[in-house]
Amino acid sequence: MRVEIDKNDHFHDECGVFGVFNHNEAANLTYLGLYAQQHRGQESAGIVSTDGHAFNTHRGMGLVADIFKKADIKNLAGQHSIGHVRYSTSGESGLRNCQPFSYEYAHGGIAMCHNGNIVNAPELRTELEEMGSIFQSTSDTEVLIHLVARSKAASMKERLAEAVSRLSGAFSLLVLVEKRLVGMRDRHGIRPLVLGKLDDSWVLASETCAFDLVGATYIRDVEPGEMVVIDGDGIESLYPFKPTEPKFCVFEYVYFARPDSTLEGINVYQARYQIGVELAKESPVKADLVIPVPDSGVPPAMGFAEASGIPFQMGLIRNHYVGRTFIEPRQSIRNFGVKLKLNPNRSMIKGKSVVLVDDSIVRGTTSRKIVEMVRAAGATEIHMRISSPPTKHSCFYGVDTPDADELMANKMSLEEMRQAIGADTLAFVSFEGMYKAVGKPRSLHCDACFSGNYPVPVEKQRSPQLSLLRIHNKKQ
Repeated sequence: MRVEIDKNDHFHDECGVFGVFNHNEAANLTYLGLYAQQHRGQESAGIVSTDGHAFNTHRGMGLVADIFKKADIKNLAGQHSIGHVRYSTSGESGLRNCQPFSYEYAHGGIAMCHNGNIVNAPELRTELEEMGSIFQSTSDTEVLIHLVARSKAASMKERLAEAVSRLSGAFSLLVLVEKRLVGMRDRHGIRPLVLGKLDDSWVLASETCAFDLVGATYIRDVEPGEMVVIDGDGIESLYPFKPTEPKFCVFEYVYFARPDSTLEGINVYQARYQIGVELAKESPVKADLVIPVPDSGVPPAMGFAEASGIPFQMGLIRNHYVGRTFIEPRQSIRNFGVKLKLNPNRSMIKGKSVVLVDDSIVRGTTSRKIVEMVRAAGATEIHMRISSPPTKHSCFYGVDTPDADELMANKMSLEEMRQAIGADTLAFVSFEGMYKAVGKPRSLHCDACFSGNYPVPVEKQRSPQLSLLRIHNKKQ
């Protein structure tokens, strides 16, 4: 029997983007930039390049290193390029939804990709279809391309600004035309986008860790609501939206971003470490060991250990070579999926009282299985500490989360959650502790998955998109 490996009991990374302007190895650099951001999406990846005239495209399902071979990169000629890694949050998982998308329209070629979710895409799509638009995918990115193509504005910048002004939601967007690269964030800046320089070339990415791999220098974050237009004359900065308060996703610091990235001036590793410090202050406990649930639990566990004086140990060992599915033996093995990914170090745990530190509890099934494994390895007490507030609400801004009624914290009290996962104690970091660790005010962040305070209004029910395509994708 082929089983899913914990696919539905964790937040799933959204997407990552990378773009290069004016470099002889633009596609190769984009490949490396996507490789550095593989954690943001593992379903598919794609690259579009141009020499200023023709567009070249290569997209595929799977991981970056598996999709792009040397010959593929060689065929992606041109000095300008954009790329995308995807985990589907809008539209199904399938080749038709792989980004970037590229099209020819009245004003030439255009390619586009984005990280986030356009919450009013179903309404816009219906409107466009009624006007005769034909869609090739179920992705909300294609809606934006149609809006750009239908615009009567005189310049590309005006067409894009007009189209984007109709969008509601979260997006960090890259657009490639023949001789321009455009980067843009939504007016709240919910999803990240950073600007860098590599000699005479400009680069854009979701995270700064991508710059480190290609040798680019971080310049700054693209500001919320900013449109950065890069061409042969340099960079132009435009602001097509009315100013509004930034609402950067705080969960980028808790889980999504790579710990070696710096976003909005905050080092991700340091933020996670400090959350662990605050968690130890808020919810102290007597124990023999602090053990992280790898990998995102490692920095907060180290912070917890320092602040509490309890020794830090890697009591859970992660197998980094597990795919999305695995063939289980005919005789069922208890907690099989979790055991494939994590294994307790019995000689270290036996007879010890331990603090388990993880980044979040979603449905709670994985936490329960981990507690069972650690208990079976001989732990006398298990104290669960979570480096984020309780997750009570779904995210509609580009992060794949379960419906709210499936979230453990939405339907149980803290004591009921503790009993359900089998821990001796359970505690979450407070909002105050989390934002103290991040070092910026709560008012500048989106924490809707914890608080239910959505900065952009959303429909409670996700709108279905193009059911015929959904059926077709299931057969792929």
